[in-house]
Amino acid sequence: MKKMITLLMVCAVSVAAFANGNTESAPAPTPVATTASAPMTNGERIKAAAKEGKVGNWGLGNEYEIQALLTKYGCPTDFLSQDFTMDGFDDDSITLASAMTYNELGLVKNSYEGGYGYGDKVGTIDMNDEGVAMLEDNIFCTTKFAEENPNTVKAFLYASLKGWKTACADPEAAAKIVYEYGSSVSAGHQSYMAKEVKKLAETDTKGNHVTNYGYMDPDAMAQTLKLAQTYIKLDDHSAADKLKALTLDDIRDTSYWKAATDSKDGTDLGKPEKTSVKIQLKWLPQAQFMGYYVALNKGYYKDVGLDVQIIPGGGDIAETTAVYNGTVNFGVTWVSNLISADAADMNLLEVAQIFQRSGLVLVYKK
Repeated sequence: MKKMITLLMVCAVSVAAFANGNTESAPAPTPVATTASAPMTNGERIKAAAKEGKVGNWGLGNEYEIQALLTKYGCPTDFLSQDFTMDGFDDDSITLASAMTYNELGLVKNSYEGGYGYGDKVGTIDMNDEGVAMLEDNIFCTTKFAEENPNTVKAFLYASLKGWKTACADPEAAAKIVYEYGSSVSAGHQSYMAKEVKKLAETDTKGNHVTNYGYMDPDAMAQTLKLAQTYIKLDDHSAADKLKALTLDDIRDTSYWKAATDSKDGTDLGKPEKTSVKIQLKWLPQAQFMGYYVALNKGYYKDVGLDVQIIPGGGDIAETTAVYNGTVNFGVTWVSNLISADAADMNLLEVAQIFQRSGLVLVYKK
């Protein structure tokens, strides 16, 4: 609720004193501010929405950030199930709606095709600023594949990270490339998305600029693992016990990323053991994955001896399962999803972290 700040002017009464035939004026009027109501804090907004049961989330793996946020402010961790549109936010069914900065938030703010056109009439609560951020898009494979094909993994990372660097240098051009590969959203939204994704690839959870694409920040990853171990609930007792015992060394290996980023031109990484590989995306073609499409379009994969096929996600496709069963060789997933999979003995291994900060916010009407 918008609160009003009221400023009352108290007018001093002029007093004329008559003494001995002289007139004396009172001091000049002084403005006095009273009962100023400050804008609602994030905590107040969250508590109010939680009390009404109007905090929304999709519940696909980033609900843990919302639950951590609710816990931070002493609220129950229940949330309202949110669909993939922002209609619930638009019709006020949801007061605090989950939105990815590069996707739903753009639809809420913009007026292009599919947009709701709220512009600056909305505000956001950022998971990074609230200290409950969990890392999202990464590159992973199975531990077995990495051990049997180390040169392939390094070459794939080299070309992919080069694609991300190129895409972030010119997100507008990257958006056009993605669009040509079968975009699932409008050209206007694709352009918006590319610019926002660039921010996620080049800014860490503390707001620092990042230039080493794919870096696996140990602090951000440790926070992600800690929150996952707190909020992921597994019915299988063995998996639940393994989840509690996981360490960073169980879920990621930085050696492949280091070799790839130390390489001068990708030709000094050794002959790839496997030259034809597939990468499974987490969703449909969109600028969220622009680095891979740019690498493919620019011939970066071919330059390191790889024939790469990009497999769109969506529907019933689970990227962790697809990599685990060997349908594809690499995948893009959120770290929380990888942690859940490893608790279930899938033995997946993160080899690069593309998004350096969480893209999740709660959006509200001002």
